[in-house]
Amino acid sequence: MSSTLPACPQCQSEFVYADGPLLICPECAHEWSAESEPAQVEPDVVIKDAVGNVLQDGDAVTVIKDLKVKGSSQVIKVGTKVRSIRLIGGDHDIDCRIDGIGSMQLKSAFVKKA
Repeated sequence: MSSTLPACPQCQSEFVYADGPLLICPECAHEWSAESEPAQVEPDVVIKDAVGNVLQDGDAVTVIKDLKVKGSSQVIKVGTKVRSIRLIGGDHDIDCRIDGIGSMQLKSAFVKKA
C-alpha cells in the first residue's frame, strides 16, 4: 500500500496521516497544512539572526525578546531556547517546535544563534 501523502518535513517519517485540513506526523507530533506548504528558502538566500550570525537548518537559537503568541494568552519568554530550527521562505523565516507551546514560525530578527 503506497501513501499519496508527503513525508513529514520535520523528521521525514513516512507514517503521516490526514486529519481534516491538517497533516500530522505520529512520530514527532508535527502538524502542517496540506494546502499551504511553506516556501522553501532559495539556496543563495542567507538568513541571519538579530546580531548578524548566519543561520542554518538544525541550529539552536535563543529568543531575545518576549513574544506574544497570536490567538493565545501565552508568551514566549526571553531566553527560551529553540532547537532544530528549519529555515523557510517568507516573513516568518524560521519553522520550529517550542516545548510547551508547539509548532510555530518565528522571525529571525527576534532570535540569536545559541
